Amino acid sequence: MKVIKFLRYLIETIIIVFFFLIFKTIGLKKSSFISGKIFMTLGKFFRSQKKIEDNLQIAFPNLTDNEIRSYISEMWNYYGKVFAEYIFLNDLRKNEKENIKIYGIDILDKIKNDNEKVIFISGHFDNFELMAMYLEKSGIKLSAVYRPLNNYFMNEIMERLRVKYICKKQIKKGKVGLRDSLRLFKEGYSVALMIDQRVSEGSKVKFFNREAFTTTIPGQFVKKFNCKVVPINIERIDNVGFKIQIFEPYEFKENTSIDEITLILNEWLEKIIKKNPSKWIWSHDRWK
Repeated sequence: MKVIKFLRYLIETIIIVFFFLIFKTIGLKKSSFISGKIFMTLGKFFRSQKKIEDNLQIAFPNLTDNEIRSYISEMWNYYGKVFAEYIFLNDLRKNEKENIKIYGIDILDKIKNDNEKVIFISGHFDNFELMAMYLEKSGIKLSAVYRPLNNYFMNEIMERLRVKYICKKQIKKGKVGLRDSLRLFKEGYSVALMIDQRVSEGSKVKFFNREAFTTTIPGQFVKKFNCKVVPINIERIDNVGFKIQIFEPYEFKENTSIDEITLILNEWLEKIIKKNPSKWIWSHDRWK
């Protein structure tokens, strides 16, 4: 099994690197467009297709089959765009003012001026990597929690890209990562993390009217440090143009429990997803 997994991961990595090299030669805009169309065409053959369909039916039980197919097709288009854009992270970082519009900049300015440490939360929307990239580039002292890829060859490549172009303080998800997050928070670093993936160490909290294992890290930090939680979202407004929205911080009362905090944040996430379901990545096994 180890040999089979090794070969599978190696072949996957060779194919991905091959596409990255092609994309690099044809430029950001064309690559994003073409990759989106490729994923739209091939997405139905991926193993996660059935899980995506099931998740959409759980979240939106009244959707028709045509609506589900439409959402999935659009989702694969966005997913494909993000895939191609990884090789252009340096360009997106350098030309951030051309590609990214920011709403709620006054909230970030206040965090910086007050030298405040907060928890930034979001989900896997559009090119989600650009949120942490922008936060760090804007002057926020930031650490970002990420889930390592199963493919260890690709994970090494992605870790290098993230450290170089997204956020220098990368923290692996898990118990060790939580300790690292706590240490960095005490050293003055805010924490950015996604709250939309299934986690074994979380709590079962309602999400789209069904309980789902959800990370409690934001709630733990709030209870320990009495810090604010700042939601942030990204939305693609054209081919390679984005809008990042910084929302008003949540300030929780002392007697608010961790599960209550987690539920409130899940409700925020659910609200954002409902605005445009196709822009969220539905392949996560949230309701297992």
